[in-house]
Amino acid sequence: METMQNRNCVLDNEAINRKMKRMALEIAEQNNEVSELVIAGITGNGEIVAKCLVEELSKLNTIKTSLIKVMLNKKQLMDAVLEPATDVTNKTVILVDDVANTGKTMLYALKPFLSAHPAKIQTLVLVERSHKLFPIQTDYAGLSLATTLQEHISVETDGDKITGAWLF
Repeated sequence: METMQNRNCVLDNEAINRKMKRMALEIAEQNNEVSELVIAGITGNGEIVAKCLVEELSKLNTIKTSLIKVMLNKKQLMDAVLEPATDVTNKTVILVDDVANTGKTMLYALKPFLSAHPAKIQTLVLVERSHKLFPIQTDYAGLSLATTLQEHISVETDGDKITGAWLF
C-alpha cells in the first residue's frame, strides 16, 4: 500500500490544468480540418481526463466535440463497448486514458472502433510511461516520464476533477 512518505508528485493541479490546455490546443491544431471530434474516455480515470479535455476544447470554440465512454473491464478486456452506442463512421476519434504504461488497455479499448470505420483514431494520456509491450503510440501526452518497472503512476481525482499524479 502506498503511503505519503514513498510517493512523489509528478503533476499537481496547476500543472495538470496547463497540460490539459496545451493538449487541447495541439488537438485543435492537428485537427483543424475536422468538423467533429469524438472524445472517448476509457472507464475510470480516462473518463475524467476526457471530460476535462472536452471542457478545454469547448473554450477554444473551434471544433464540435462529443463525449463517449469506452466501457472496459480490465479482467475481461475483450468485452469493450461504447456508451452511448455511437456512430463514428468517418469521424475523428481521440481515445483517452489517464496513464499509458504497456499499451494493453488502449489496445483493447480500440476494439469497438475497428469495425466502425472512423476517419482517424488518435490517443491521448495525461502521463505516458516508457514500458510499451503493445504497439500503441500516444499522439498527445501531458507528461512523458521514464520510470522503472517497479514504480507506478497514480492519477488522483475528486469527482470530475483531476487533483494530481503521483509516482510511487
